[in-house]
Parts: sequence; C-alpha cells; structure tokens
Amino acid sequence: MNEIKRKWDLLSKEKRGSCIEEIITFFKQKRGEEIGVVAAENILDFFLQNIGTEIYDKGVVDSKELLKRQFENLEVNLDLLLNK
Repeated sequence: MNEIKRKWDLLSKEKRGSCIEEIITFFKQKRGEEIGVVAAENILDFFLQNIGTEIYDKGVVDSKELLKRQFENLEVNLDLLLNK
C-alpha cells in the first residue's frame, strides 16, 4: 500500500513514529490520558500542517544569516592578506 505524502509531512518514517510515541507518552504522563496511535497521528499532523512550514522557513532564514556572517568574516580575512 502506498503512503500518502502531504506537503506538511516533513519527517522521516522513523522520526514520525518516534514523535507519535512521544505524544502518546506525554498525554499519559502529563495529562493522565490514554490516547491511541490514530489520535497521536492526528495531533502530529495538526501541528505539522499549521506550523511546520513556518519552522522550516525560520531554519532557512537562520541558515542564510549564518552564511552571510561567515562570508563577511571571510571577506575581512582576505582583505587582511592584501598588501596595501
């Protein structure tokens, strides 16, 4: 059976399974509630669908800023090597 890939499903199969187990554990330990795999999958999908892309985009922006700073440092270091 082919699995449906949704645009917000950014996790590997292994990571998704791990997150589902953590959600189930959270509800049991912190809220005293027993939830099943389907409910945990729905919760995970809800958060991935609603905030997953924003988190991904924030990571891209942070990476761009880091690279920008690194290139600025590289430019300064190269300028120091020039004989002026």
